[in-house]
Amino acid sequence: MLRVLLAGGGTAGHINPALAIAEIIKDKYPDSVIAFAGTPDGLESRLVPKAGYKFYKIQVKGFQRKLSFNNIKRNIKAASYLMTAGKRANKIISDFKPDLVIGTGGYVAGPIVRSAAKKGIKTAIHEQNAFPGVTNKLLSKVVDKVMLTVEEARKYLDEKADCTVTGLPVRKSFFAIEKSKAREKLGIPKEAVCILSTGGSLGARTINNAAAALFKWYQESGNKVYHIHSYGTYPGYKDYVSELSKNGIDTDKKELIISDYVDMSVCMAASDLVISRCGASTLNELESMGRGSVLIPSPNVAGNHQYYNGMVLQNASAAVVLEEKDLTDEKIVNTVSKLISDRDRLSELSKNAGKLYIHDTNERIYSVLCELISKA
Repeated sequence: MLRVLLAGGGTAGHINPALAIAEIIKDKYPDSVIAFAGTPDGLESRLVPKAGYKFYKIQVKGFQRKLSFNNIKRNIKAASYLMTAGKRANKIISDFKPDLVIGTGGYVAGPIVRSAAKKGIKTAIHEQNAFPGVTNKLLSKVVDKVMLTVEEARKYLDEKADCTVTGLPVRKSFFAIEKSKAREKLGIPKEAVCILSTGGSLGARTINNAAAALFKWYQESGNKVYHIHSYGTYPGYKDYVSELSKNGIDTDKKELIISDYVDMSVCMAASDLVISRCGASTLNELESMGRGSVLIPSPNVAGNHQYYNGMVLQNASAAVVLEEKDLTDEKIVNTVSKLISDRDRLSELSKNAGKLYIHDTNERIYSVLCELISKA
């Protein structure tokens, strides 16, 4: 009976690929036993048990490079966790006895995968971003296999690493609805221009401000653009709609769908253009649906990896990247105005985004894992 331990966490971008890989394994090996290792207070502590998998807790925290009083306190705590992480990782592995250990990024993957490799257990990692995180950079030196979402990441990893470009798994719901059905569900006319903007599940102030600038432009110019905007569940954005109204924007217009959270698979299916951050999962969803986009990378991520993710699409003429430091209301309005008035250009972006999508991702991941399982 195959036993697989997955480790990853901190953000949904690390957790969702781990859950998707678990589904691939379960599909091929129905009797397999799968467990996860993650931090007790991270998102993984909620998502993994909800998915029905055994969850091992291990305390790990990253070090902060910018010096401040709060960061010094965080680094002291991170150091204390580091002292115990190796012992806890060994205990988890001894308890679960995995045949295969897979890391999907985040600091928590480090001690688990490293410990497994030292014990001679077969190991693999999956890197979602074009610019790899520090954990996977280090682990690429010791694991048996490295799975990549994009080829561009290879040059940042150990030169001896056994790398395979597999792509990134996409949730099944993104293939479940056609554009016409999605528009019918949302009440959007077939021939209307539809834009979707989102800063992710929590939201992003920059994306929210960009959407507000566009709402104002539609209203002042008389442009009949349908716009779906997800402003996020972060408590600081709870007054977003009322603030729009205070600034003279008619939020009750039928062309505007403004909510803290939306069904992303339906809304992306209905859209012609998407405005978003550059998380690996979001970009992969854009590619799977073939949607042109305006990408605004978050500058507040490790290694500025969102910028590198976005540039993969821009270099393939599949998106327009606007850096936050250069963004103004005028720039976002001008960029969007040009794209929606030039349907051929927008169609080209969408078509090129679709070309980037790797359609056999699950088969590629299974092939890599199968090679390790046969040697386990």
